[in-house]
Order: sequence, then structure tokens, then C-alpha cells
Amino acid sequence: MFKKILIANRGEIALRIIRACKELRIKTVAVHSKCDVNSLHVRFADETVCIGPVDSSRTYLNIPSIISAAEITGSDAIHPGYGFLAENPDFADICNKCGIKFIGPSAENIRLLGDKAKARDILRRVGIPVLPGSIEKVRRHEEAREIANEIGYPLMIKSSAGGGGRGIKIVRKEEDLKDSFIMAQSEAGTSFGNSQLYIEKYMERPKHIEIQILCDDWGNMVQLGERDCSIQRRYQKLLEESPAVIISPKLRKEIGDTAIRIAKEVGYNSVGTIEFLVCGDNYYFMEVNTRIQVEHPVTEMITGIDLIKEQIRISAGERLGLTQKDIRFWGHSIECRINAEDPDRFIPSPGRITALNLPSGPGIRVDTAIYCDYYILPYYDSLIAKLIVHGKDRGEALMKMKWALEEFHVEGIKTTIPFYKRLLRDNDFIKGEFYTDFLERYNKK
Repeated sequence: MFKKILIANRGEIALRIIRACKELRIKTVAVHSKCDVNSLHVRFADETVCIGPVDSSRTYLNIPSIISAAEITGSDAIHPGYGFLAENPDFADICNKCGIKFIGPSAENIRLLGDKAKARDILRRVGIPVLPGSIEKVRRHEEAREIANEIGYPLMIKSSAGGGGRGIKIVRKEEDLKDSFIMAQSEAGTSFGNSQLYIEKYMERPKHIEIQILCDDWGNMVQLGERDCSIQRRYQKLLEESPAVIISPKLRKEIGDTAIRIAKEVGYNSVGTIEFLVCGDNYYFMEVNTRIQVEHPVTEMITGIDLIKEQIRISAGERLGLTQKDIRFWGHSIECRINAEDPDRFIPSPGRITALNLPSGPGIRVDTAIYCDYYILPYYDSLIAKLIVHGKDRGEALMKMKWALEEFHVEGIKTTIPFYKRLLRDNDFIKGEFYTDFLERYNKK
């Protein structure tokens, strides 16, 4: 097992990793920018290293600074959390070349699965259902037009190296194709340094369903059930829950088995998430996220398995101490991502927290790094907390989430809490009849 882990991240995920390390009796190192000096992950780590100014490109994305911090502190592993460098294969390569273990899948896994067009093609060849679309990367809008004529409209133009909803355009008619293609190409190049695109058929009103997997270096693999991530805005997830409401037991097993097939096909090792679009009884592979997910707590709540600790153990070379028969699911869990944003316009709302009350009680969990008098910085992601509830069924979980949101009180900044209060009163949401276009329709009501 590792003796010391450097955490190449900030905020609630850095704090979450520190807690897991404490349980495993592993020392931790927190890196931070100058403006994050008063953050909780800095306060509770065993050691801290300031690696630069405010700009994330010079701190949390600065590979030489992070490697130097690991070397001077004698860290034998680096945990990237999610975001920043978590899915950067070059960073994983550099860590391992420097004798520092990257806590995550191999660089080869990240590189292969990060190229979404290539991953789709490989899995299509072995019989995994994928949406109709381009096989090779599409570099010119003339190529896009040929593919569009084959698969028909509507379609999606997507960044091959994308994530977080960037570099995606929906095209419903031919006359919009050229401009959408150019915009997607520009956005992909700016966001990811890679302007390559691919095209796939756009499905109207699907469910966004993902399967959590755990895979060790010894060929042992388990899937921990599905999460429904269909409540999203501009492809950014807002609310996640497990199990999914409108999924039959037969389809649930089939998607879970397919997730394991995919993991075996690519030789996956570590924690990962395999994402699908589900339309009725049909499902289609979307992508693999080669990191811990923001929404991992809902899986932890219904299985009792600490995914961060399992991820660390796997990276340390330990065998997975679980088989598929050991996995038990109990109850229902829901997560709301609380952002420092205007709840009506979703515009960031940085500032100082002048009063704070966090909900608590049976089946209530809050993953956060905020505190009263903490200043929400305008330089980083606006996520300030994750509110997770667990109940014996969805009805109880919804009830707990409603009163937990009432007790979650933040002053000094705007948050998305009022948005979730309204959402949980919506009849379609209560009935589970929601799809990826839910918010678009909800806002028109």
C-alpha cells in the first residue's frame, strides 16, 4: 500500500480523497494555488505545497509543478480526482516514468477511450451497440454532409476528445450543418487542443444511463449498477440517482453485462464509468469516463462500497476483494449538485459565504469544502457541494431530499438550491418520466 499520496485537485473531491486516505492510514499532500491557501483540503492534508498563482494552467494543470511537489514531499502516488488532469494520458505517462503511481487506469486506457471516435469503432466491431454515425474522424464539413445524408437528421457533431458538454452541436436541418460544424471544430480546439470531430445520430428523448465499474490488474471486474443522469443542462449533469426509474430488470442486467464486456474488450483497470443512451428497450454505447465521477456517492449509498478506497487499493496492485455475487443493492439514492450560480440563469455567483447551515440526519450526506466566511472564487468550477440522500425507496429519498434542501441554507452568494426545490415538485420528475431534454421542456412550462 502507498505511504503518501499527493492530491492533484482542490475543493470537495480533494477533501473526499483525504478522508479515504485517513481511513487507509495513508499520509496526504495537498497542492494549492495562492488563492486556495484557506481551503479545507489544505487545512486537513498532512502536508501542503503552493504550486503557483490563481490561473489553473499554472497550478492544477501544471504538470512539472505537480511532479516536483510529489518528488520533494516523497509522495509515491498521485490522485488526480476528476477534472483538471484526471483524464490526461500524458500526465499518467509522466507520473509512471518518474516512479510515481498514477491513481487511475493506464495511460493506454485513457488514450484509447479518450478518443471517442476510435473507441466507438473498436466496440462497434465487436458487436457493442453504438449509434449510427461516422467511423473515422471527420475533418471537413463536406465529409460531414456525406455522413448526414446516410444517417439522416437530426444528428450530433461531437468533439472526439471532448467532455463536459463542450464541442457538441445538434443539427436538425441541412442548412445548419456547415456553421455548426465550424463552431464545434473551433470550440473543440479551444477547449481540448484537439479540433477533431465525429458525428452520430441524435436520439430524441433518451435516458442517459451510466454503469459504475471496478476492475483490477488481475482481470477481476464488477459492475455496481446504473445511475440515471438524464437531468442535465447543456450536457452538464445536475441531478443523478440510482437505481434508474424506468429500466426493466431485463434491460438493467443486459446493460450491466455489456459494461463488463466493454471493460474486458479494452483491458480496463481502475474505477470507471461506461455511459449509454437508452431509448425504450434499446441502448447505445456513448463513452467511457476513465476517472471517478462527480456522482459516485449515489452508488456508494446503495452498495455500501467506498469507491475512492477501492480505486486506491487497485492502483496499489491489490486484488479486488469483491465478486459480482457480493454486490448488493439497497434502497434509492439521489444527488443534487449545488453550484454557486444564479438559480434562474445559471450564471456564476462568486463571493463570501456569510451564513451557512448544512443538513444532516439519517440517510443525508453532504460532500463539500465550504464553510462560513469561505470565499467562493470566480476562477474555478462553480460546484460548491453535493447533497446526497438515501431512502428505502425513491419516494422516501425524494422526501428526504426535499427537507434536506430546505435545511441547506447559504447566505452571501446565490446557489442552485431554489432550482432543485422547484424541480422536485414537478409531476413528470416525480413520476420518473424525464429524459435528457427535460430541462428544455421544463423551462417552457
